[in-house]
Amino acid sequence: MEAMQPFLSRFYGNPSALHRLGRMSRDAVEQARAQVASLAGVQPKQVIFTSGGTEANNLALQGWCLANPPGQLFISPIEHSSVIKTGEALARRGAKLHWLAVDEQGRLEPDSLLEGLRRCPAGLVSCMLANNETGVIQPVAELAGLAGKEVVVHSDAVQAAGRMALDFSALGVHMMSLSAHKIYGPKGVGALIVERSLVLQPLLYGGGQEWGLRAGTENVAGIVGFGKAAELALAEQKASASRLEKLRQILEAGLEEIPGAVVIASSARRLPNTVQVVVEGMDGEMLVMALDREKIAVSSGSACSSGTTEPSHVLTAMGLPQEEARGAIRISLGKQNTFEDIECFLRGLRKILGLT
Repeated sequence: MEAMQPFLSRFYGNPSALHRLGRMSRDAVEQARAQVASLAGVQPKQVIFTSGGTEANNLALQGWCLANPPGQLFISPIEHSSVIKTGEALARRGAKLHWLAVDEQGRLEPDSLLEGLRRCPAGLVSCMLANNETGVIQPVAELAGLAGKEVVVHSDAVQAAGRMALDFSALGVHMMSLSAHKIYGPKGVGALIVERSLVLQPLLYGGGQEWGLRAGTENVAGIVGFGKAAELALAEQKASASRLEKLRQILEAGLEEIPGAVVIASSARRLPNTVQVVVEGMDGEMLVMALDREKIAVSSGSACSSGTTEPSHVLTAMGLPQEEARGAIRISLGKQNTFEDIECFLRGLRKILGLT
């Protein structure tokens, strides 16, 4: 907020303008670009600012398909809805959509990509770095290693940023999506990291902002907040991950003592802050509201899909029956959470379940 405030009041210039106020805004945008680039281990010129992770995912998939019509897409059924729905929309326009398989722990199976590439050795693979519901970390580097020279690899790293180290080059990807609000930045701003040799078509036409890939006057204050959040996330990542991992272990030990509670993907490598649990006989959304009355905020899956009566597409893809999938809640731990918060949650859950 401190970093953003001057650009919400005194420094209001358009960053495309040549006057002093414009140059000050442009300098702030470029500083933020460098901060976000450092978080991902890339050069600043590879960072394309967007309105968030959803736009970044759309620019990756649509932008590539527009540049390589009709497009061959390889997508797993556990991706964020902004990837799945974009892939389905592109398929309706003529792109060929190939679905990849996941195992019961929610990990994408590399063999399914190999099988798909044998049928079609060129295209775009989109695989998230870590799942936004289960927290399961996906084998992105392995998949990129399996892909041939004619295959472009995109990774939605929105959920992973700030919770695990990001290294664009080591992952072997060509595009990566980020969002500011997942690392304590403002909502409504994100970025697509792009290998500079990659050709994309823009979704928005107008001015030449973001090297012609994202027209429109920049959200300077939001971008500045994103940059500062990226700087802090990079500095705090190791210590934060270690602390959250300990809290998660305490939380899961407590859940094991609750009859009917099952932690999803418990044997998979996961983010340190994310726990998805199914409580037998409970509806997930009803449980979320009951916990809210106890002043505890959790979700029944992705916040982007809240309000739907459909079970989690992630859990059904992992093989869970629909009724079980409807009973899932996602618990996300953050930098302000403490051991006392874990105890409070477990007491609240036991109270709701009539165990106290």
